Amino acid sequence: MKAKNATCSFCGRKKDETLMLISGLEGHICEHCAEQAHKIVEQELGLTKPENQKTEGDENTAFTLPKPSEIKTYLDQYVIGQDDAKKVMSVAVYNHYKRVLNTKKAADVELEKSNILMVGETGTGKTLLAKSLAKYLNVPFCIADATVLTEAGYVGDDVESILSRLLQVANYNTAAAEKGIIYLDEIDKISRKGDNPSITRDVSGEGVQQGLLKILEGTVAHVAPEGGRKHPDQKYVKIDTSNILFICGGAFDGIEKIISRRIQSRALGFKNNERTEVAKDEVLKHISPADLKKFGLIPEIIGRLPIITSLEPLDKEALRRILTEPKNALIRQYEKLFDMEQIALEITPEVVDFIVEQAHENQLGARGLRGICEAILLDYMYEAPAKKGSKKLKITLEDAKIKWEQHKKIFKAA
Repeated sequence: MKAKNATCSFCGRKKDETLMLISGLEGHICEHCAEQAHKIVEQELGLTKPENQKTEGDENTAFTLPKPSEIKTYLDQYVIGQDDAKKVMSVAVYNHYKRVLNTKKAADVELEKSNILMVGETGTGKTLLAKSLAKYLNVPFCIADATVLTEAGYVGDDVESILSRLLQVANYNTAAAEKGIIYLDEIDKISRKGDNPSITRDVSGEGVQQGLLKILEGTVAHVAPEGGRKHPDQKYVKIDTSNILFICGGAFDGIEKIISRRIQSRALGFKNNERTEVAKDEVLKHISPADLKKFGLIPEIIGRLPIITSLEPLDKEALRRILTEPKNALIRQYEKLFDMEQIALEITPEVVDFIVEQAHENQLGARGLRGICEAILLDYMYEAPAKKGSKKLKITLEDAKIKWEQHKKIFKAA
């Protein structure tokens, strides 16, 4: 190829359209492509960041921290009820990120991290609250299950595997992961049995609590990027947990009795009158660190979860609103699924009441609503792809009862 007719082998630019055209054995490259190739090499080797990635210096200016009232307004769109919990969470998250964004360290006052503990029955919205917060703030978020954690050196996941998951969610951007949120579910399942220290080694209970202390408070952890157990030849990433917000949640089944004994209340539900029932529903509001200690959390971990909030049990009205009102309401989700098959789904108000009644009777919470809806709509969803077209499907109360009875029979047989 003659030099005057040479073109860049990558972008096709002619020699007279470039300042420089470097010749190789079987091709050419212009200065534009050479510069781009240099950037790609640096990114792949981890020597620089992609152009669209914020630098650590301008993260604080790019992140706009919403006010607590704005956070709660957003949560109201996705989480029904639980006003007290939403207020507590909004203020706690606002104060946490205000501390994170405060780059000027005061000499006289040092702001400490305040992690959050949510106590409430299953299906009351603990996970949804944490997930919605992270989505609104646009920060890395991961959910970890405390029941699979074991003390370091034993079979199972150690506590630092939680940080590996957060790092993966952040696309291995350490700076972003260090400002993320971790929701640790089922933390009540790692409580020791009773208030007394364990005599024998409790590798999946008290041992896990001891392992969580440092990362909850703030430490520089050496994390395996791909997760799994550590081994000598593995490469590690350093993650500072000082600015990672930990939100812990658990049902703490039976803690109501501990609270009741402490406040000398007979809110155990033995009497079938309205006053007793109201007291039972509100007993979790009186939860204190002393109750958590009696339940089996060690004092050190209670001290690292200073913000404690409770979620109220869902009544029928709340369950009905969950089905119909939020942006991601279940009824709307199923209507969208059938709409994709060009089928207009109509669920009558009587069917909604029936679903709510079944969920409330079986004490399934909000999670139970989806299972009941799946049981009622399963056959219709099975047949829908074969019946594409502009059609209308109306689910009546009689249809719902028949489908639910069929589901219950299959469930009992299994």
